[in-house]
Amino acid sequence: MANSFGRWPKGGSLAILMASVWLAGGSARLRAAQESFPTPAGPVKVEIRMENGGFHLYRGGRSYFIKGAVYGGDPNGQFPMKDLAARGANSVRSSGARILDEAQRLGMTVLVNLPMRMESVHKFDYSNPEAVRQQFEEMKKRVMEAKDHPAVLMWAIGNELSVGYKDRNVWNAVNDVAKMIHQVDPNHPALTVIGDGSINAGDIQEIKRRAPDLDLLGINYYKGIEEVPAKIRANDWNKPYVVTEWGPSGDWQVPQTAWKASIEETSTEKAQRYLERYQNAILKDSERCLGSYVFIWQWRQERTHTWYGMFLESGERTESVNVMQYVWTGQWPANRAPRVEELAIDGEIAAGNVYLKPGSRHTATLKVRDPEGDPLAVRWEIMPEVARGGYAGMGEKRSQPMPELVQKTGEREIAFTAPEQEGAYRVFVFALDGQGNAATANIPFFVRP
Repeated sequence: MANSFGRWPKGGSLAILMASVWLAGGSARLRAAQESFPTPAGPVKVEIRMENGGFHLYRGGRSYFIKGAVYGGDPNGQFPMKDLAARGANSVRSSGARILDEAQRLGMTVLVNLPMRMESVHKFDYSNPEAVRQQFEEMKKRVMEAKDHPAVLMWAIGNELSVGYKDRNVWNAVNDVAKMIHQVDPNHPALTVIGDGSINAGDIQEIKRRAPDLDLLGINYYKGIEEVPAKIRANDWNKPYVVTEWGPSGDWQVPQTAWKASIEETSTEKAQRYLERYQNAILKDSERCLGSYVFIWQWRQERTHTWYGMFLESGERTESVNVMQYVWTGQWPANRAPRVEELAIDGEIAAGNVYLKPGSRHTATLKVRDPEGDPLAVRWEIMPEVARGGYAGMGEKRSQPMPELVQKTGEREIAFTAPEQEGAYRVFVFALDGQGNAATANIPFFVRP
């Protein structure tokens, strides 16, 4: 999937230690564990070895399987990296000095993004030698600034550079950066990131021919990720790969209503997808896959304000966070998120194509339960459909709620009036357990006379 980020176990021991401390519920003990753990002062060598017919990643001479998340930082203090570490993660895909420093403090590593410009998005001309040279110098500057930081794991040269492209010279430019990295930084491998469309279009063949200096491949894949191991082999990619983005089914991959509104999975359905995809794709290909970065460890507006983020905007965790703790540590949280069973309007679910008349009255009902029986606070929103943004939702603006439409709120339902203006809308619902967990669901509807 496209994203807007230019877009590590420390031998496993620190990640496990911090997870056990967190599960015991002691923030003070967590700080003590972090502060007492010795940290290297310089770069830590990362290498890929072929052993027993498969590829394996080593960091500082110790076997290392990536348990990571795409992470955009924590500007408002709602999504601290320490919570990622406490839940068993050992790496983030991100960039910036602050991210590197925090990762190092927590015993984690960083797949460092080197954001190269895209032909389709930035109108970059990869047949313009001067423009390519200037970008190369920018990439070299970034590498030189960070290469000796002990938290660096690998370099990600560009993100989905083939989206909407025609000029295959982009891969020659990627190879120049990879070759430069090998010259100035012997400690960290380099990859480039491609998406599902790129794999299906045969771009791996172009990369093999034009970018032989890459050490491995980064793959962004959502629904259908189980096909990746076979597709890698079908394209004769004889190097390893990392799944650099994965998560719920993409908004372009799900069923749509008759008016072309994508039907979003509930937070419970998404959690099940996270579990299945981790077990059936990432863990299954032990010969080639070196780990993964789940998308996305924060809140995000893209298609809706609940589709891709693993948290609510207010900071509550969804069920997908529970799943990731389980697959990373083998232990579920002591208190888990509520589970959505159904959201309907007048008894009709999203797949039934809900049409309403302007100003008519209706009832939306939610079926939800909490694993521990915690009392749930339920919040509702009715909003106009968001116009899909460009690449990765760039320029996409969240719609404003329409509270004036809600006539009456019950424990698990609302009575509401349909908007007067014809068009596409959604009813959103949020169930919060008071323990920092939440469930989400929404249902599209269309108003017409």
